Amino acid sequence: MAVVLIIGCLWAAQWQYHRGVERSQRNNEIEARADLPPISINEAIERAVELEWRQIKTRGEFDSEKQILLRNRYFEGKYGFEVLTAFRDVSGHQFWIDRGWIQAAPTATVQPNLPPLPEGEVAIHGRLRLDRSLPQGKFFAIPSGGRGGLISEANAQSSNKELGIDSTFYVDLLSGDHPELTPEVAAALPELSDGPHYAYALQWIIFGGLVVYGRILIRREVLSSEEL
Repeated sequence: MAVVLIIGCLWAAQWQYHRGVERSQRNNEIEARADLPPISINEAIERAVELEWRQIKTRGEFDSEKQILLRNRYFEGKYGFEVLTAFRDVSGHQFWIDRGWIQAAPTATVQPNLPPLPEGEVAIHGRLRLDRSLPQGKFFAIPSGGRGGLISEANAQSSNKELGIDSTFYVDLLSGDHPELTPEVAAALPELSDGPHYAYALQWIIFGGLVVYGRILIRREVLSSEEL
C-alpha cells in the first residue's frame, strides 16, 4: 500500500509540474504576441491558431441588428455584460467584435445602454481571439425590429450559422478611427500568472515523503514489539 501511495504521489507531482510548465509557456506566448505590431486581418485569418492574441487592423461595417450580450461579466464589483457585435470587413468576412464591458440595467428585462456605433465603413484596431474561448449555449441577444427588452436565443460562439456568421475567431476591440470605437472597459488579457501548479507539485512530493516516513515509523514500532 505504501508503494502504491508513493507512486501515486510522484505521478501527481509530475502531472502538476507539467501543467505549470504548459501554463508558463502559454503566458509567455500571449505576452510575446500581444506586444508585436498589428497585422492585417487577412493574414491573421489564414493562421488564426498560431496568431491568437496578435493585434490586427481592418476596415468594414458593423451590423447593429446582430448583437449579443454575454452575461455574468464583472468589472470592479459591478455586474454587467460584454457586447458582441457582428462585423463584415471589406473582404466579406463576417465575425464578432467584442466591444467591451457595459454595466447591466436595473432589472434583467431591461436592455442596458449600449455604446454607440458609427455608421458606414470604419477602421478598427483589435486583438485576435479564437472562437473556442467564447462560452457555448444560449445568451441574451438584442432583438431587432424595434422590440424592447432582451431575448435569449443566440449562441455566443462565432460559428453561429443562424445569424449568418461562421468563423473560427473573433476580435477584442481596442480602438478605431472614431472616438466611440474605443471601449470604456476593453476586454483585457487573461491573468498571466503561473498559478499554484508548482506549489502543488512540491506538495505531492512532500506527501510521498510522509508516506515513506510513516512506513519507517511503523517498521520501528514492529521491531520494538518483537524485541519485547
